[in-house]
Amino acid sequence: MDDGFLQTCLFFTANRLGRAITKMAEEEFAPTGLSPMYGYLIRLVAGAPGISQKELAEKLSITPSTLTRFVDKLEAKRLVERKGQGKTVLVYPTKKAEELLESIRQASRNLHDRYEALLGADAAKRLTEDLNASSALLERH
Repeated sequence: MDDGFLQTCLFFTANRLGRAITKMAEEEFAPTGLSPMYGYLIRLVAGAPGISQKELAEKLSITPSTLTRFVDKLEAKRLVERKGQGKTVLVYPTKKAEELLESIRQASRNLHDRYEALLGADAAKRLTEDLNASSALLERH
């Protein structure tokens, strides 16, 4: 069977990495009752109350429509609230979100510690830097 091409294919390798890190992240975030993406969204909102939906979508590298769905769900859970300011929609954390913040931060730390223990601190740092730089280049084209 000629499957060696999979080992040199960025598409396949990136997806494989994505599945592995997503599984780890979901396990670490399970105690919060939130998916990792919702947890990171809350961290951003809590760190910059009144952040625009546009800026959130950019920081999370997701489409505005996907962000709107995420914010809808977090609003239904009473974790964020939106306020219109002209045509701009601003997002604020609720008291309930602020109460969850430490467990969200702990889940993030646990995830980081877990993959760093497996990969090694230097390799984890280099991989993250390389993926950020590569993503930035590929997104431009």
